[in-house]
Amino acid sequence: MTEESAALYVVPTPLGNLADLTRRAEEILRTVPWVAAEDTRHSGPLLKQLGAQARTIPAHQHNEHEAAARIVEKLQAGEAVALISDAGTPGISDPGARIVAAVRAAGYKIIPLPGPCAATTALSASGLLDEHFLFYGFLPSKGGQRRQALEELRELSSALVFYEAPHRVLETVEDMATVLGDRTLVIARELTKLFESIHSLPLAEGLAWLREDSNRQRGEFVLMLSGAPANADSGEGERILKMLLAEGLPVKQAAKLAAQITGMAKNALYDLALALKSAG
Repeated sequence: MTEESAALYVVPTPLGNLADLTRRAEEILRTVPWVAAEDTRHSGPLLKQLGAQARTIPAHQHNEHEAAARIVEKLQAGEAVALISDAGTPGISDPGARIVAAVRAAGYKIIPLPGPCAATTALSASGLLDEHFLFYGFLPSKGGQRRQALEELRELSSALVFYEAPHRVLETVEDMATVLGDRTLVIARELTKLFESIHSLPLAEGLAWLREDSNRQRGEFVLMLSGAPANADSGEGERILKMLLAEGLPVKQAAKLAAQITGMAKNALYDLALALKSAG
């Protein structure tokens, strides 16, 4: 493959396992004269291992405008530039979007390469059945703003995909359970690395599961939630509850089964079951 001059290559890099670097990405990184990297100290060993001779340009969240100007200068000089982040795909909850926009505005070619992305890697192993998903990225770090953001997502029927840092994962999962109610939570951490784990459980049990073992709180997280349950007819929920209660099922079990059948919220069905039980 021949490298194009005066083009910006958007190059995904491995999440952890270096074998995930594609052959095309490897060739680009070995042949371009310039690599714009989120952290040049982090990317240096990868470039050295590939035998790349490229010079590096720092391109992180605090200097994207300056980095974009430097990259456009290199393109004006007829030189190709590869854009990489520390791991995964640039511009996906990583620096890169402003650089791509600036290069596009300057009229230069942008060539994206497919490759590693934590969101889609985790989602493919989630087992969530929703037909659509919304990738949100990182929620706000402050509790009030985070809960407000979750409130705005509460009615969406799509699966929800978030990134989270280890020092905030407990409070984030706690807020998710408080705001979003009955959902399936899939916790993926340390994807493609030695201690990779992917665990599915009810959202209400997520906080306790994380607290059971401090090792479960380590690493970079992808948190995935099933979408909001479909709004079922309350009359149908009541009909099914009456049938289950008539069979002698305890209120809690009847509410759980009715929720699985109708898609209605378990808490609402539990309250309804209590009312039906009281009414005889």
